[in-house]
Amino acid sequence: QVQLVESGGGLVQAGGSLRLSCVVSGTIVSLNAMGWYRQAPGKQRELVALITIGGSRNYVDSEKGRFTISRDNAKNTVYLQMTSLKPEDTAVYYCRLSNTGYWGQGTQVTVSS
Repeated sequence: QVQLVESGGGLVQAGGSLRLSCVVSGTIVSLNAMGWYRQAPGKQRELVALITIGGSRNYVDSEKGRFTISRDNAKNTVYLQMTSLKPEDTAVYYCRLSNTGYWGQGTQVTVSS
């Protein structure tokens, strides 16, 4: 059974940083593309960052230079390092096993101004 469990969210002031973690069980992260998504209140869920099986990283333009997706194969975990956070980054952040219906439960990130 595949499970994804996110953690690391919280309340942070604008300009601060957070690192989100997504621990995966039931499959091997290095054999899957993995994505981080977010959903702000009243908005659709959107892709933030993607890491491919080969380790290539892709970001939405607005997050380039501020967010970094990475993977620790030994821990079967995917991370999202977020820096220079802005109030508009406030959302629930989810990880997903790409191209599948497997999602984590989400972790709330709130950035105060």
